[in-house]
Amino acid sequence: MPTLKDIRVRIKGIKSTQQVTKAMKMVAAAKLRRAQERAIMARPYAGKLKEMLGSLSAKVDTSLNPLLSSRQDVKKVLVILIAADRGLCGAFNTNIIKLAQKVVTEDYAAQYKNGGVSLICAGSRGFDYFRKRGFSIVKGYPSVFQNLDFSVAREIAETASAMYLRGEADKVIVVYNEFKSVLAPVLKAEDLLPIAAESTGKENSGDYIYEPSPAAIIDELVPKHLSTQVWRMMLESSAAEQAARMTAMDSATENAKELLRTLNISYNRARQAAITKELSEIVAGADALKN
Repeated sequence: MPTLKDIRVRIKGIKSTQQVTKAMKMVAAAKLRRAQERAIMARPYAGKLKEMLGSLSAKVDTSLNPLLSSRQDVKKVLVILIAADRGLCGAFNTNIIKLAQKVVTEDYAAQYKNGGVSLICAGSRGFDYFRKRGFSIVKGYPSVFQNLDFSVAREIAETASAMYLRGEADKVIVVYNEFKSVLAPVLKAEDLLPIAAESTGKENSGDYIYEPSPAAIIDELVPKHLSTQVWRMMLESSAAEQAARMTAMDSATENAKELLRTLNISYNRARQAAITKELSEIVAGADALKN
């Protein structure tokens, strides 16, 4: 049975924790607004670039650029994992790491058994998890979200492209969280390479003259497309992380509030019991003196 002192100490500790979680929620909310704006601003450009490349790829010979040519036999797979640098964001890191592990060990089980699956990890949580478990990590970018910069996305895209061209990867997949709303981030595993030719429904709208040449245009668009797509995915993941952290801290604050209510009831009951006991002892002592 806890004493009044024990309950007071617990109440004080929970109040301190509640102040911290409330402050963290406010910080996450402020960061979410900025991250959400950046993610939303990146979508139109990334989408249009993808549409242009898809339309062009459908009209010209894809052998003009090896990054557009798919390979029949996929023996080696590169998985780019975009996680978070810090915790305290609910199941955000757990869920994305589980999906990445499923892609590696289940979706491409044959390649994994033959040592044909490697990873690029953006974010400390994913990097630490797979490094400690002995997975093949080509490159790691811990603490990348502390100061998110486009140069990192470009470097990841260039590394993936170089590995694909050298035959060190026959397929490149990006695993990340897409930001949809505060309560519903979407786990995604998207193919980055090879770049698939997509039908936009506008291929027959007219004939085009390509200047200087289709090959030159594709060579210019492909690196920009890859860097932009990786950058968009990193921005989406950053926004989803802040949303998850804000939700987690809000839930923790509400839980602390409910726990404080329960402890205050317990404290009042214990104090009432102590007062009743003291009164009983006083009455018993007075009766004893009378007798």
